[in-house]
Amino acid sequence: MGLSLYAVLGHFVIEVKKNETWQLQAYDVGHKFLCLTTDPVRPGRFYAGTFDEGLWISDDYGESWEPAGSGIKHNRIFSVAASPTESKNDYSVVWAGTEPSGLFRSEDGGKTWIDRPTLLDLPSKPTWSFPPRPYTHHVRYIQPDLHDYNRIFVGIELGGVMRSVDQGKTWEDRKLGSQYDCHTLAMHPTEKDIIYEAAGGGYAQSLDGGKTWETVNDGLDPYTYLVNIAVDPANPHTMVASAAKHARTAYNPETAETVIVRREKNEPWTIVSEGLPKPEGSTVFSLLSHPSEPSVFYAVNNIGIYRSEDAGKSWKHLPVKWPEYFKRERVRGFVALKD
Repeated sequence: MGLSLYAVLGHFVIEVKKNETWQLQAYDVGHKFLCLTTDPVRPGRFYAGTFDEGLWISDDYGESWEPAGSGIKHNRIFSVAASPTESKNDYSVVWAGTEPSGLFRSEDGGKTWIDRPTLLDLPSKPTWSFPPRPYTHHVRYIQPDLHDYNRIFVGIELGGVMRSVDQGKTWEDRKLGSQYDCHTLAMHPTEKDIIYEAAGGGYAQSLDGGKTWETVNDGLDPYTYLVNIAVDPANPHTMVASAAKHARTAYNPETAETVIVRREKNEPWTIVSEGLPKPEGSTVFSLLSHPSEPSVFYAVNNIGIYRSEDAGKSWKHLPVKWPEYFKRERVRGFVALKD
């Protein structure tokens, strides 16, 4: 038994798994997905968002897709998340975040959607702006709480981390110490009150369930532009993040220069290089860990897919055939399922 890994590159959904050897299967789905998640209570069910074609649903592990039901007011879906702690009607409650910023909830597997409009009533809302399209902004990441089904966090790009303690009915504005340019949020499977934020201004964390925050960038300079983060299931104080110097060197393979950074306990961040590709031409990695594999991390980008068995200190390239097309693409979603 092991993990099956799924990632989105361009208009492909790929599956990487190990039987006797590591194998890669790619499905051309005809859409460029921006985000990907799985339903914890429905094996094989995936949700994925697009830039202008709405939200899509698969029931066969990403091989074929159908559009989601009505109720999401915008067609640009930048984030999607299925709750690990709340389910209704034999589906996990699923959340979708849009551009312009909006948050929508489904309790019937994506057939219908409920708007959570009070997110847009926050005092900071007039200051939200996405620099490449400064006239708009979006919900970049959604983190349903892993331990409390009433609590949910969303990251606005660019606006910060917002918290709800009543399933999104009301919201608290960004707290001092967190970062404005939120890219990714994470939680730990056993530590209920730690929230991790990877952002354009570096790393921030909350140790009290999102009530207060602090930024911790010791050792990051000049790689203070963080995009993705993952935490060791065996240790809530060991984490890895994908980092660049700024946005211009994060996403485009032609100009990319990125690294993986690691933090342990309260030590400064350090750059990890053993087993990883050189920074030049390497786009930011998508990262994940899984509770079934303590001290193991996975990383994937345009160059390939990598695994660490020592809590992120060193990495090995997984021996799968990597199509040339992938080298020109950015990974937009990365999830794992236990076989």
